[in-house]
Amino acid sequence: MPPSSVSRWVFLGLTLFGVLWQAQLASSFYLPGVAPHDYKGGERVPLYVNALSSPDTVLPYDYYTPSLKFCQPKEIQGKSESLGSILFGDRLKSSPYELTMLQKETCVELCSVVYKEEDAAFVEGLVQQRYFMNWEVDGLPAAKEEPDPKTQEPFYEIGIQLGSVSAETKWPYFKAYLNNHYDITIKYHTEDQKTYRVVGVLVTPYSVANLKDVNCGKDGDGLPNGNNRQLLNRGKDTPVKFSYNVKWESSRIQWGTRWDNYLHVFDPKIHWFSLVNSVVIVLFLTGMVAMILLRALHKDIARYNAVEAQEDAQEDFGWKLVHGDVFRPPRWSMLLAVLVGSGAQLFLMASVTLGFAVLGFLSPSSRGSLSTVMLVFYVLFGSVAGYTSARYYKMFGGEKWKRNVVLTAFLVPGTVFGIFFTLNFFLIGAKSSGAVPFGTMFALMAMWFLVSAPLCFVGAYFGFKKPKLEHPVRTNQIPRQIPEQPFYLRAIPSILMGGILPFGAIFIELYFIMSSIWFNRIYYVFGFLFLVFLILVLTCSEVTILMCYFHLCSEDYRWWWRAFLTSGASALYVFLYGVLYYCTRLEINDVPSTILYFGYTFTMSLLFFLLTGTIGFTACFKFVRKIYGSIKVRSVPGHHGDPGLFDGLGLFEGLLTGPDVADVGLGVPGEILSGDAEANLPLLEFNPVFAHQLLTCPTNASSHSAQKWLASGTITTVMFSGGNSSTNFWKFASDVKLSFAPVIKSFGMLVEMDFKLP
Repeated sequence: MPPSSVSRWVFLGLTLFGVLWQAQLASSFYLPGVAPHDYKGGERVPLYVNALSSPDTVLPYDYYTPSLKFCQPKEIQGKSESLGSILFGDRLKSSPYELTMLQKETCVELCSVVYKEEDAAFVEGLVQQRYFMNWEVDGLPAAKEEPDPKTQEPFYEIGIQLGSVSAETKWPYFKAYLNNHYDITIKYHTEDQKTYRVVGVLVTPYSVANLKDVNCGKDGDGLPNGNNRQLLNRGKDTPVKFSYNVKWESSRIQWGTRWDNYLHVFDPKIHWFSLVNSVVIVLFLTGMVAMILLRALHKDIARYNAVEAQEDAQEDFGWKLVHGDVFRPPRWSMLLAVLVGSGAQLFLMASVTLGFAVLGFLSPSSRGSLSTVMLVFYVLFGSVAGYTSARYYKMFGGEKWKRNVVLTAFLVPGTVFGIFFTLNFFLIGAKSSGAVPFGTMFALMAMWFLVSAPLCFVGAYFGFKKPKLEHPVRTNQIPRQIPEQPFYLRAIPSILMGGILPFGAIFIELYFIMSSIWFNRIYYVFGFLFLVFLILVLTCSEVTILMCYFHLCSEDYRWWWRAFLTSGASALYVFLYGVLYYCTRLEINDVPSTILYFGYTFTMSLLFFLLTGTIGFTACFKFVRKIYGSIKVRSVPGHHGDPGLFDGLGLFEGLLTGPDVADVGLGVPGEILSGDAEANLPLLEFNPVFAHQLLTCPTNASSHSAQKWLASGTITTVMFSGGNSSTNFWKFASDVKLSFAPVIKSFGMLVEMDFKLP
């Protein structure tokens, strides 16, 4: 077996090993066809309680926090959860609520507690911050049926309000009422009247000061018949009794569609409007890119075989002129390679995860499955990061390959983990249940150091082993001087303009995603999200290509970093949108929650920056290689040096032969390249910008400096190529007062002129 085949199988084998090793961490994946739980009449149906959360703060609290005084079972048992579920703050535990299939319960007194003054103050604060409880029965969250504000269509709003506040919200008239009586309705579906499946969980909370005010008894409905609510007293102890009702309702909803009421799509027309608007933008950008490619690639042959109008020649002049510098390695090439490698890792993670979600392999019934899948695929695609980074770094001519591999494996993951680790201390300081346990932290570290980093090293090994990427044109030894750029093509303005359209393609969907995160809603419109992701990829690619083309036409060949930053700038707008969302939609007013919110938003924006930056960079890289691979290359007669210094028609380049070498033009020193085969004279190249100035501005200072140099020796040959070269050359020759006997040979736009000084 050839070595390349062996290496390929070794690489695939190691990746498969990583997949199998990660399978145990992803045991909660939902696959279509998983059998539902069938309950029999009289069978116990467990009810689990989760952490309390609020739309006004990002600090969840454990359900059994001592100050909350909630009733507890004899033994609190935790429910096994996925890694993603733990990271998102889920803490499912057993409860004292006893639910028996088809058995109705009314006014079941759970326990009696006494709230001390400090406990009452703590709970009062949570009520004021709109905290709600999260319960779960058979994988379904407890909810309250509410009508859609616009369509009046009923849907299930997840969460049970902890309490309510009085109409007067100012101190000392403010009052907080605790919900301590719960009316639980379990909806079930049956086919054979022998087994039953839970298809809905509804809970209505009430604040009741005394169970005597509730319609209890055999025929009672268990609902309050008065307005005597349970007040939390500030100045004295507050005795509270917790109670609940349970009733069962048959439903036509089948088990396979039981999530439909939970997965309510708010404002579906906005989704469609956003999608259509984004498609129009993409079609417009696609048309512009297609015109550029057709003009640059398919019309070049005809353009080179016939002299066109001067305006048309000047229009396409700039990008071809910089062919000798366009593939010059950028500054900080190692960092760019590392970021592109990390972005490729994120891109594959997002693509595969969305593919699984669209196909239905991720279910909301498996809590945290989406985040778990994302994390697992990110770890497994560490090999892609190493391979991509190594390939680009080798192309740039980098030699510090060890540093490149280490940075690829640890820079981006280390930054994200460092932010996450720091924010976790704020959760610990606030005594929030959202703080990630030590065991989970250890699991994350193990996934990073034992799976992701080794796979990154393996990918880098194969990347460096591959042959170096060769460019279609060679790079000049002397960098070309870049002319002054118009304001809109300077670095910061062009980058900021380029990031607007990619952000515009996703900001509507971003609103729904953020609402699902901060308002405890389930986001499950992955079909829309997948289409938006495709539009984002196209928009990033096309915007970056257009901006790169404009820069090249303006003779600015520094496109490497700008390609990454142009599409990556959309992350800046994502972060600014997060700031706007914080100010207009959220009511967070405590410092820890503010720090946590902006920490999470910054992390999300950073990852989005790497994702979009890599998309734009990759598309631009393919585009530049394509257009410069299409231009014709002709060698100068007698020249045996680097053909990239002289090739390309339509370029204002000069070749001077003479007995001496001197500084010419803009102060760029000449360079002896090779000997002329016939005259055995040194060849001298001067700066193409200088040649352009000689042809277009024959009265400027450059012409006068050239005039002195031309008078210092005997010049035998001058060659210029470019649109309308002959006319401009006559003006130049007249200005420097040369007398010559020209012999003109025309090859399309190429004009060679032989002359002699008197």
